[in-house]
Amino acid sequence: MEWRILPKFEECLQRLERIVDELEKGDLPLEKALGLFEEGIALSASCRKELETAEGKVEILLKQNGKLQPEPFEARESGSKK
Repeated sequence: MEWRILPKFEECLQRLERIVDELEKGDLPLEKALGLFEEGIALSASCRKELETAEGKVEILLKQNGKLQPEPFEARESGSKK
């Protein structure tokens, strides 16, 4: 038996994609649409938090003096300034 457990991020992202598909159809009652929207916002926040955590752990290995030295990853922002 093959075990396939998706990490939480992928599960959240897949559910978020299904929610977007349902909302884009436009044939939901208002109450259902609002409930899905709220769930989508929560899932989006969860995914963002996990991505920020992962970004903090990313390291680039550089070869220096014959040894691999870890160096912190610095994300580049595209088109936005802090």
